[in-house]
Amino acid sequence: MFRALRLRVLTLLMRWSGLSILDAVTLARDRLSKNEENDDQIFLYLAKTNVPVYVVIPPDVADLLRSLPNSNPNYFFWPGNGDPRSAANVFQRSYWKLFRLAKICQPDGTRKRCYPHMFRDTFAVELLLAGNPIDQVALLLGHSSVKITERHYAPFCKARQQQLTAAVKRSWNSSDF
Repeated sequence: MFRALRLRVLTLLMRWSGLSILDAVTLARDRLSKNEENDDQIFLYLAKTNVPVYVVIPPDVADLLRSLPNSNPNYFFWPGNGDPRSAANVFQRSYWKLFRLAKICQPDGTRKRCYPHMFRDTFAVELLLAGNPIDQVALLLGHSSVKITERHYAPFCKARQQQLTAAVKRSWNSSDF
């Protein structure tokens, strides 16, 4: 039960913060705080790029994080010793088992290849679908360039293109030809 709870909380953290599995697993407890508006926020430097990232997270996710027991009181998931990548790999294997048990399929019925980075992808795509500018999404993901964000997320975002097409068509209704 404890392992399932940790995996659930880690999943919610990655989905709602956009953190990679390595950054989420090694997230220190002192990186979660309240801002002036009493929102729960995470501030950290990404492991891969050392780029600072600040993101607010839903209160329910923050509450779950704060209540999560761990053998090291300084971290939510990482025991604090050993290679952080090894700790991330342990969770990676748990996700592979979970995805295999879930039997997630493509629309045509073939098995979908799933991986934990999909939660980061979902975070980015949902921000784009909500109308957030790609430069803001790039900052939240810790990308050093908007071009990186465009390369990774624009192709996945067919619904975003449909929204843009609808916006152009709406402008036709207000124009005199």
